[in-house]
Amino acid sequence: MHHLQAPVMNNPRHRLTIYLPLILSLVLVAGILTGLKLAPVSMFNKNVISFRSEHYNKVNDIINYILQDYVDSITRNNLTENAIQGILDELDPHSQYIPAEQLVEVNEQLMGNFEGIGIQFRIEDDSILVIHTIDGGPSEKVGIMGGDRIVKINDSLVAGTGLTDRDAVKLLKGPRGSEVAVSIYRRSMPELMEFNITRDVIPSFSVDVSYMVNDTTGFIKLNRFSATTFTEFNDALKTLINSGMKHLILDLRGNTGGYLQAAIEISDEFLEENQLIVFTKGKNRPGNYSYATKKGRFHKGRLVIIIDEGSASASEIVAGAVQDNDRGSIVGRRSFGKGLVQEQLNLPDGSALRLTVARYYTPTGRCIQRPYQNGKEEYYHEFLERVNNDSIIDTTFVDTLEYRTTAGRIVYGGGGIMPDVIVPERIQKEQQFLNKLARKGLIHQFTLHYVDNHRKDLQQYDNVDSFIHSYQVSDNLFREFIRFASDKGAKPDKELSISQKKEIKIFLKAFIGRYLYDDKGFYPIYHQIDESFQKALEIIDSGDTLLVIN
Repeated sequence: MHHLQAPVMNNPRHRLTIYLPLILSLVLVAGILTGLKLAPVSMFNKNVISFRSEHYNKVNDIINYILQDYVDSITRNNLTENAIQGILDELDPHSQYIPAEQLVEVNEQLMGNFEGIGIQFRIEDDSILVIHTIDGGPSEKVGIMGGDRIVKINDSLVAGTGLTDRDAVKLLKGPRGSEVAVSIYRRSMPELMEFNITRDVIPSFSVDVSYMVNDTTGFIKLNRFSATTFTEFNDALKTLINSGMKHLILDLRGNTGGYLQAAIEISDEFLEENQLIVFTKGKNRPGNYSYATKKGRFHKGRLVIIIDEGSASASEIVAGAVQDNDRGSIVGRRSFGKGLVQEQLNLPDGSALRLTVARYYTPTGRCIQRPYQNGKEEYYHEFLERVNNDSIIDTTFVDTLEYRTTAGRIVYGGGGIMPDVIVPERIQKEQQFLNKLARKGLIHQFTLHYVDNHRKDLQQYDNVDSFIHSYQVSDNLFREFIRFASDKGAKPDKELSISQKKEIKIFLKAFIGRYLYDDKGFYPIYHQIDESFQKALEIIDSGDTLLVIN
């Protein structure tokens, strides 16, 4: 009898082989389901969070949780913007988030123009007082004059309502081609005057003033580095050269900077071809070197640059390039110390982020950025301390490394540009009364009212030169001012010295000149008592613009 082998299909081992793929699939599915239950899941969108933690948006989950369960009402926009600000607070002091409603105003400062009616004004006696109309601007074209007071804007009363400067700007500025109606009070007219003004593009000038100090020395003051700065500077420089200028004083005090390119172009005017102006580098930004070309028009004349603690960024690039290349002298007080470069990222909602992407270095290789490791509050507190006290050399904020200029002079980094010749703020007792007048703004107030009340009498001075050379502050006007100051809580403690009286009279004349002729009526007068300017002029006259105190 033959023993027959059982068929394969009846063999238990073969049955296991057939079902093994199915069993493994079921085990795999069960593992996945178990893993899903154990894996972290977003509490709001129910999405599985990747085990790679960088894919998990923790901030978004926290915001959603706050919006759903926080005890008080709060908007997503507020939470998001606060979160952005919190992130930036952990970076450097100059990385900045700009909300959409502020971006236009911030960018206008760099663009060199804005859209409006073309007046300079201030809020005085709870009304909008027109100081000047911009030459060729919309307000001048319709006949508005300095001294006019704006009482109504678009039929809404603005005088006596507690209007602020920002409120007035919002009402008067607007898109080019749009109209705004204003009602004006003018002393010589019995009734309000009505004007319809068509808004236009108004230039915002970088050059405050340029003039010939004497037969051979010119002066230019820059207030920012905007898109139009180099063109304005070049025009001023050209005019001064055509007027016989051989030497130049460039005033960068209070100039907080702006576009890097504008600083490079202005430095190029002073330096010889192939001299290094500045270089920048960052973690993801390769080194970028900027050199002077041969097109500059002021390579040879004596040059002095005036700076102070308000001179920052692009101002420091120009001062550093001139100092490191031994092109001229730097006079005044140690600069702010900003050596960081920002790029602007425009966001879809109209806001923007200005992020620090690189550091810049002067030609000797020094980065003059002040330390900021102790946070923004301490960073700006140190700046205010220097504003309120003498700006003397402080080794806490200066590199221990010494840098050598082209001629071998020693310069320092790490805390701003240190001037070759330091002119500290005067803090002696004789200055205290004048400082009190300045803090209370009393010279501003008195001269503004004086011009407003005597505008007709002052018209005898046909132009700014006539005013500068012929107008004198009388003893009667001086005594009237002292009475005004005393009534406002600034009475002199003792008899004023002859030098104090002279200085106050010069200040009064300078501010009257400003209200009549803008800055070109102010600086030529103020410079008579401006110690930094006088030191710069002394260096120019000495013939040695590398006069150095090391």
